[in-house]
Amino acid sequence: MRITRRAAASKEEPVALTIGNFDGVHLGHQAMIARLKRAARRLGAASCVMTFEPHPRELLMPDRAPARLTNLREKLELLASLGVDRVQIYRFNHAFAKISAELFVTRILLQEMNVCWLLVGEDFCFGARRSGDVALLQKLFSESGGRELEVMSPVVLDELRVSSTAVRHALASDDLDLAAELLGRPFTMGGRVVDGLKLGKKLGFPTANIQLKDHHPLLNGIFVVEASWRNGSGFTQRVRGVASLGVRPTVLEYAQPVLEVHLFDFDEDIYGQRLRIEFLQKLRDEEKFPDMETLVKQMEQDVVHAKAYFSQMDSSMHATACLDC
Repeated sequence: MRITRRAAASKEEPVALTIGNFDGVHLGHQAMIARLKRAARRLGAASCVMTFEPHPRELLMPDRAPARLTNLREKLELLASLGVDRVQIYRFNHAFAKISAELFVTRILLQEMNVCWLLVGEDFCFGARRSGDVALLQKLFSESGGRELEVMSPVVLDELRVSSTAVRHALASDDLDLAAELLGRPFTMGGRVVDGLKLGKKLGFPTANIQLKDHHPLLNGIFVVEASWRNGSGFTQRVRGVASLGVRPTVLEYAQPVLEVHLFDFDEDIYGQRLRIEFLQKLRDEEKFPDMETLVKQMEQDVVHAKAYFSQMDSSMHATACLDC
């Protein structure tokens, strides 16, 4: 997948394009990309996603900006896995925010990007003060000659509109199953393994400490998880475990949120590795214990419950496999 960060007036190949923040790359985004790829094949054009960094609300309304479901790296990895040919990243700054709706279409979409086909959602707005809408797009595209515009209705799952906001609400309610349905996969967080306090090892529960860039994560508590990373041979390694995501109130009085993962039956050096953590089930809320001994006893129970979850999952998968035989 080709990643470009600045387009310029040139003889770029024509692109079939869709535009958005694509936070989470959920089922609605996936449906748009499937439609994008079909159009690209029909027209003999490259399939392209235009997105913005940072999220516009992070610049214009930082106090009201939503927590991200995926950082830029994770978003690009997901888009690549869906078979997108190109991602165009525009830096969203105050100068970009002042571009008029008409200029956004005529200069950026038609001249710089050479868009031959465009797909947007029915509530798509663009340009300075979000003054442009689908009606304006239809007018400008009809005047451009030979370029196509399609408008897509929202994807609905059990009467719930699939959106990044709906995923955030599901996570805020600790409904990991609903979040996974909306995303089409378990909710994940990623980061590099860094040095920690090494307290877990002293307590008999060594952990991989994952570096978090977001100081306000969407989840908090103790979870059943599965970690994955590429090992030295280039193969993806997957290990089950239990994770703590929070401020560790028993250990520290005031602290930033930390993601710690205890991996089952694992004793290898993975410092510096970039791990992806899948959150499968919440076990409990984070709490402050009266002493370390009580904390250790609770950690032992967390491990028992997590292993029971995996045992039940394996039994269910085995039963399903037998029915298919």
